[in-house]
Amino acid sequence: QVRLVESGGGLVQAGGSLRLSCSASGNTGSINDLGWFRQAPGKQRDLVARISVSGATGYADSVKGRFTISRDNAKNTVYLKMNSLKREDTAVYYCNAHSVVTFPYRSSDYWGQGTQVTVSS
Repeated sequence: QVRLVESGGGLVQAGGSLRLSCSASGNTGSINDLGWFRQAPGKQRDLVARISVSGATGYADSVKGRFTISRDNAKNTVYLKMNSLKREDTAVYYCNAHSVVTFPYRSSDYWGQGTQVTVSS
């Protein structure tokens, strides 16, 4: 089992910045990819950014060049630095951990409780 706790959300004006953090505990040695998803009211939960255990990253087109994902494996923490925020970035942001246990093989996805990010004009 992996437990994820997010922090860092809040209210910010358009053009501003925020940094989200997500700390993992439990069976952290099984974690491969870490990621951030977001869900706006009435919409599905979408991938924002993902980072592998080796540091390879991927981003949604809508946030490329504005958001940066990073991870500190020693602290079992993943970050999302969000710059040049837009109103359409308003959503609940969820941390995700993809866990793989090799024997017996089992892959699992874990989610944090979510943190609200609201961007005002």
